[in-house]
Amino acid sequence: QVQLVESGGGLVQAGGSLRLSCAASGRSVSSWTMGWFRQAPGKEREFVATSGVITWYADSVKGRFTASRDNARNTVYLQMNSLKPEDTAVYYCAAKAKTLGVDTDSREYDYWGQGTQVTVSS
Repeated sequence: QVQLVESGGGLVQAGGSLRLSCAASGRSVSSWTMGWFRQAPGKEREFVATSGVITWYADSVKGRFTASRDNARNTVYLQMNSLKPEDTAVYYCAAKAKTLGVDTDSREYDYWGQGTQVTVSS
């Protein structure tokens, strides 16, 4: 079993930055593809970033967000810069077995964290 716990969300003004953390237990993150997704009120969950063999970002966050991992801490991060009000959502990290492809479909992920709220004010 893998347990994921996100932290680092909060309220920030437009243009600001936040760093989300996702601490994993039960298995090393080095063996997983890790994904970040978000869900705004009234909207479907959407892909944000994935890191495994390949790191990939949604067009809406490319150049502003950076996914990284610290295998020694068994933690993955999402650095979010130049935040916009439309980035407001609950952010989730997720894990799946590592593949060679780009995994942007939330249905492919097996383990999920509880989510952390990010609110960007204008």
